[in-house]
Amino acid sequence: MPYSSSSSSSNSSALDSTAPSDQPADAPIDPTDQQPLTDHAETRKVPHGFAGQPVLHADKLTKQVTSGERTLTILHDLSLSVAAGESVAILGKSGAGKSTLLGLLAGLDTPSDGELALFGQALSRLDEDGRAALRAGRVGFVFQNFQLLPTLSALENVMLPLELSPRAGETQTAVQWLTRVGLGERVEHLPKQLSGGEQQRVAVARAFVTDPELVFADEPTGNLDPDTGAQIIDLLFNL
Repeated sequence: MPYSSSSSSSNSSALDSTAPSDQPADAPIDPTDQQPLTDHAETRKVPHGFAGQPVLHADKLTKQVTSGERTLTILHDLSLSVAAGESVAILGKSGAGKSTLLGLLAGLDTPSDGELALFGQALSRLDEDGRAALRAGRVGFVFQNFQLLPTLSALENVMLPLELSPRAGETQTAVQWLTRVGLGERVEHLPKQLSGGEQQRVAVARAFVTDPELVFADEPTGNLDPDTGAQIIDLLFNL
């Protein structure tokens, strides 16, 4: 299964490494500074129907925001292509724009300039609802801060993507994924009853439960200790 992943945790260089920086984490960068780099790592078995075509293609993406009278450039003229079966790490120091880039690639945000195609469809031709419909069941996400709903059990959190798809009610599928990430005995536990590593495992199971064609992982080990972070990295690459 192809997926793209990014992490800026210095504890998890298997996905990404970050040089120390005095720049604030969310600060934009000058276009002449170093932009996020991509490391096309492992290539996996290509699913039927995807051979020869990229699942994701970005051409000269630029992202600018206006603050007062200033125009701040976060990303400038960045191009990227991800083939089916590839795992790709986005590398860069803190503030280089990695999370901004992932948001653009996933269609969660729109670029100021440039073109982006996901599964062969130009995102510029789709509105927000159209982009959401394109992602549904085909794209998974793993976030640094887990993004689990605190009032739902581990099982209910994993089932959420299924409930938003035609596969609603597939409880056993969610149980199987929790078992695969080592939480088969914790399905009824609330997030507050789980450790940070266990919560991230729930988030990983949630990302993969719909059998997505593409998975984005944004700093998935940033809130974890080095040992737990290494376990999550191994888990992501072995699923």
